[in-house]
Amino acid sequence: MTLDKFFSENKKVALAFSGGVDSSYLMYAAKAANCDIHAYYVKAAFQPMFEFEDAKKLAKELNCPMTVIELDVLANSTVTANPKDRCYHCKKVIFGNIVRCAAEDGYTVLLDGSNASDDAGDRPGMRATKELNVRSPLRESGLTKTEIRKLSKEAGLFTWDKPSYACLATRIPTGETITAEILGKVESSEDFLMSNGYSDFRVRTIESGRIAKIQLPENQFVRLIGERDKVYTELKKYFAEIYLDLTAR
Repeated sequence: MTLDKFFSENKKVALAFSGGVDSSYLMYAAKAANCDIHAYYVKAAFQPMFEFEDAKKLAKELNCPMTVIELDVLANSTVTANPKDRCYHCKKVIFGNIVRCAAEDGYTVLLDGSNASDDAGDRPGMRATKELNVRSPLRESGLTKTEIRKLSKEAGLFTWDKPSYACLATRIPTGETITAEILGKVESSEDFLMSNGYSDFRVRTIESGRIAKIQLPENQFVRLIGERDKVYTELKKYFAEIYLDLTAR
């Protein structure tokens, strides 16, 4: 299966759109194949604001209609309990809402941006999308993350070198309750680091949000140590203690 063949067989599709590398290229490929494609972005507590802004920007650049679904994922007690399979329950809620909205708009084929580099055996979320009959054209056509970045660069998409960014809920240890307060502290801290030029990092929490653990690529360690006071002063607004994880990302 190639993307061209997929879109020749599926001319009207809905896209679960995140604004990331994979779903952005999938949107581009569908538009290039002259498909009737409608994007659905779920705006929820687990998605940082910059992802929403990127999604709006690309949808506008590609002239793709995008519906924003406001969703309170924290209203689901199973999701906030943060079990090992939280991602499964979360995806069921998110994709279930997209399926419903897309069907109301006349779209019965829903796509996501999973690619051939994603390990289905280690992704509870993929179980949820499979149960909901969500198609993954990038994965079905054998395209890896590296190939998608290359194709995105050739297509002139600004997302081509965008770092992978897992949802904010992944910063909270399994079994610790997810709250809006903790998510907000993580997002504010990561926004600060991003605005200061750090990349491909994570601010993870310990002890129910009391402690922050910064994870960085090794080549950014020296810089962060040099800017210790500035980083400490900012993150101290949100956390009682701030650690630097010496295990490089």
